[in-house]
Amino acid sequence: MKWDQQQVNDQAGKRFLITGSNSGIGYEAAKVLAGKGAEVIMAVRNQEKGRLAIESIMKQHPKAQLRQVELDLSDLNSVTRCVDTLIAERKPLDVLINNAGVMMLEKHTTSAQGHEMQWATNHLGHFALSSGLLPLLQMSTQARIVTISSLVAKMRMAKIYYEDINFEKSYDKMATYAQSKLANAMFAMELHRRLQQLGSSIISVAAHPGYTATNLQQHMGLLGVVLNALFAQKMAMGALPTLQAATDSSLHGGTYIGPMSMANYRGYPGINSWPDAANDAQQCQRLWQTTESILGRPFFHFA
Repeated sequence: MKWDQQQVNDQAGKRFLITGSNSGIGYEAAKVLAGKGAEVIMAVRNQEKGRLAIESIMKQHPKAQLRQVELDLSDLNSVTRCVDTLIAERKPLDVLINNAGVMMLEKHTTSAQGHEMQWATNHLGHFALSSGLLPLLQMSTQARIVTISSLVAKMRMAKIYYEDINFEKSYDKMATYAQSKLANAMFAMELHRRLQQLGSSIISVAAHPGYTATNLQQHMGLLGVVLNALFAQKMAMGALPTLQAATDSSLHGGTYIGPMSMANYRGYPGINSWPDAANDAQQCQRLWQTTESILGRPFFHFA
């Protein structure tokens, strides 16, 4: 059976938080989940775009339970404010979808804390957010953290560049992006291992959208336009791996979901193989420890 939107069960009573959900795959996932009865928190940087996204979804699903919270993942202070806001409400969180991302910035750009922007947004911000929201996830009986990676995590240039992790010596937009998306996969798998060791009921899974036409390709210029026209699948298809990872009750922690056709570039979703580095416990532990050192506190700091 092909896994599509029809396989998303009734989500009434469940609470989701999706980062970067005012556009692209995050928006598509929010729309489907809201239509299935879930309460969806849209964590977005631009509040006006978030408002417009909610209005758009409400036109299709007038009874949708939607709200937005401000979150700039590149700024760790913004992550802290978002976490504090939600923790203060003391409501269980069933699913956290780490979806937001920036891709292939033309120029070397740094975050508020001085980290390279793709590294800061795609990896550091989501690591900190996941850590901060763990108390709310622990309040749910079947919580999961879904982290969105990318096809580039399996490409040759995908590695953690420890000798120049912020690309200050030599900036390469694709290598920088590949580092951040490999880090997403490695984080998801190492989080799975650590949650298992703790005996936690929370599970960690990951997904990637294959080659999907989103606004992330804007930084690829004419090449992005051509590739999108020739190879990219539509956003609704690209969101299916995220939706399966977030809602399929048969999935176990440590599962990686992506398209099953054309070398995982297109098609309906299913279980994919992890990037090699994500299967290497030693490499994942090094990334985890490096990230904790950068952030200045352990992931499970509340325990």
